[in-house]
Amino acid sequence: MSHSQISPAIYYWGTPVVLISTKNEDGSSNIGPMSSAFWLGNRCILGLEFDSQTTINLLRAGECVLNLPSDDMIATVNALARTTGTYPMPDFKQANGYRYVKDKFAEASLTAQASEIVNVPRIEQCPVQMEARLVQRMTTKGGFLEIIEVELLRTYVIDKIRMKGHKHRVDPDNWRPMIMSFQQLYGLREGGRTQESVLAGIQEENYRALAPLPGGSEDNLPQEKQIE
Repeated sequence: MSHSQISPAIYYWGTPVVLISTKNEDGSSNIGPMSSAFWLGNRCILGLEFDSQTTINLLRAGECVLNLPSDDMIATVNALARTTGTYPMPDFKQANGYRYVKDKFAEASLTAQASEIVNVPRIEQCPVQMEARLVQRMTTKGGFLEIIEVELLRTYVIDKIRMKGHKHRVDPDNWRPMIMSFQQLYGLREGGRTQESVLAGIQEENYRALAPLPGGSEDNLPQEKQIE
């Protein structure tokens, strides 16, 4: 196996698409699609442009909802991909063919769903929704990019992707996230797991200390609202 040197313009090796909903200063809602996100316990690290409306809203209000679309929602993501809620429009986005859109929910034919903790709507069509609160931020690339840490406060999933026999687990055979890899959108391949597919035999609950249950016990969990 031989290797050769390259210098990619982007380093998106394959991460899930996230639709971040936030509240504008006037009380209206915004949706920002992105894929620079990774997860540490009940924290998510987001990489965002400093002048995007998502960043402005999140840093001002300190809260958001992270909505994960499934791999059959490509039309929805593309409807939002070259839109911005920032006005006047930043030069970079104007040069790259973006349009100013005030109502992102209407633009992508999405339905706003009330959250329970944060004052930001969830996206009803997304199979996974996570209410989140700002923890800390730092800037990089000369102030052009923000690295933002949020705490995941409450997570909702549709029944279809819940693992039978478990209160808090997702069935990876039924969850089909949309993956962005080098500006291309993909889904996971069909097919079940192999018998030895659990990573080195390490079970999910081994990491529970990094994502404690609310109240410290399953018995203290708030009653979940079922999503039809």
